[in-house]
Amino acid sequence: QVQLVESGGGDVQAGGSLRVSCASSLRIVSFNGMGWYRQVPGKQRELVATLSSSLFTNYADSVKGRFTISRDNAKNTLYLQMNSLKPEDTAVYYCNAWTGWGVGRSEYWGQGTQGTVSS
Repeated sequence: QVQLVESGGGDVQAGGSLRVSCASSLRIVSFNGMGWYRQVPGKQRELVATLSSSLFTNYADSVKGRFTISRDNAKNTLYLQMNSLKPEDTAVYYCNAWTGWGVGRSEYWGQGTQGTVSS
């Protein structure tokens, strides 16, 4: 059973920074890709950033230039560095990882960590 455990959320003022982490029980080089999603009450979970096994990154337009996704293979940990935060970045941030392709794809989710940005 793969476990993803997020940490690092918290409260910050607009313009500040947060870094959230996702520790994996499986070696992260085993995943085809990993990513961060976020969700606010009453809205669908939305993609924030992804990092493929070939280290290709993809960001939502709303966070480009402000957020950076990265990983530490030795620590089996995925990170999301969030700078220049805005109140609209307030959400629960979820770590996601997947293996396989197509019908053989398996997805894993963490429990989420709250990030709150006050104006």
